[in-house]
Amino acid sequence: QVQLVESGGGLVQPGGSLRLSCTASGSIFKIDAMGWYRQAPGKERELVARIFSSSSTNYADSVKGRFTISRGNAKNTVYLQMNSLKPEDTAVYYCNADLRTTVITRFNAWGQGTQVTVSS
Repeated sequence: QVQLVESGGGLVQPGGSLRLSCTASGSIFKIDAMGWYRQAPGKERELVARIFSSSSTNYADSVKGRFTISRGNAKNTVYLQMNSLKPEDTAVYYCNADLRTTVITRFNAWGQGTQVTVSS
């Protein structure tokens, strides 16, 4: 069993900042990548940012220069620092992990989602 637990969502004014956290726990052999996706009402879920075990990252064009993804020292925690937030960033944010429960068994896990609302 693998669990992803997210925290840090909330209501913030345009131009403000929020930091999301996600911690993976359970039967984990190795985490290959962790990332954040978001889904706004009436829209498809989209990738926001991803960080790989090599520490390389990728970002959606819409958040480049405003959002930063990073990992904790234990490597099973990922953060998303969101600055200069805009109303169009409003969405449910989901943590995702590509991991292995054994050396050959791959598994993809999702968190329960955390609401981010950007509004004045």
